[in-house]
Amino acid sequence: MTTTQPPQVTPALVDVARNRRRSLLSVRQLTAAQLDALVERSVGIAAAPADVAPVLDGLVVATLFERTSTRTRTAFSVGALRLGAKLLTYDAAGLQLQTGETIEDTLRVLGLMLDGVVIRSTRTLAELDGLLDRGAPPIVNAMAREEHPTQAVCDLATMRAHLGALGGISVLYVGEGNNSASALAYALARVPGAKLSLYVPPGYGLPEEQLALAVADAAAHGAQVRQVERADELPDHVDVVYTTRWQTTGTSKPDPAWRETFRPYHVDEAFLGRWPAARFLHDLPAHRGEEVTGAVLDGRASLAWQQARMKLCSAMAVLETCWTAR
Repeated sequence: MTTTQPPQVTPALVDVARNRRRSLLSVRQLTAAQLDALVERSVGIAAAPADVAPVLDGLVVATLFERTSTRTRTAFSVGALRLGAKLLTYDAAGLQLQTGETIEDTLRVLGLMLDGVVIRSTRTLAELDGLLDRGAPPIVNAMAREEHPTQAVCDLATMRAHLGALGGISVLYVGEGNNSASALAYALARVPGAKLSLYVPPGYGLPEEQLALAVADAAAHGAQVRQVERADELPDHVDVVYTTRWQTTGTSKPDPAWRETFRPYHVDEAFLGRWPAARFLHDLPAHRGEEVTGAVLDGRASLAWQQARMKLCSAMAVLETCWTAR
């Protein structure tokens, strides 16, 4: 009886090193030049969307959103399709995560079938990074517990498109030191001459470790990041006032009276009027009457809706750059 030998199977079913190169988990993994290239590419796509080539043709990618999303989910879904990829969409309820399978095993299986995944979750950056070691496909972090890196790419691209070169820009962030704020701090810390002031309610600033990293990164790149709690510490010159909603997606606050603590940090016409030439940014969704008034959000200084459109362009730039990397 003749027997056939089984085929040789490569021990490593996925290329972990390549998948890590093709992932974007944190702004801090980017050099200043790499971040600048993503910003410029985003602006270029916004200016000439018809010129985008289907560079992801032949790839099958997925979005996995364990938390709610409108802009980010839509931006990455539409962006992947416009770049030529085939798209699958998941949420936690539709996967065996609901029956007890670990996220590690889930992503390990997806790594055997997919070319990439965009993930929104309340998991930590360390947990996302660990998924890559366990065989996950390339990951784009569409918001994790500590950071929302693709939002920062969008934010800088919006500023670049409407205000010109970013060198020396002065940005005032108002509100909670959340994952959008940390990403913004890491990003502006990589722009020479940029100045970021984080104006936060007491007890709601960036975590000490994240603030320290942003301050150190800024010093290394000739930028400045500082955090303040009092109105008399606000800068004299501001090019951009930026706020986010007070209740960050997937989080809650232990203090039942937290809205009273945040009330002095809302952006109205009088507050914005301190810097008559400043433009206004908001990553949306917005709660008019809380962090911002309708008059500001829909007013002449607002770039919030252009910023929302830039979500698509920056998502395409991230996918194009990361998922075609060698």
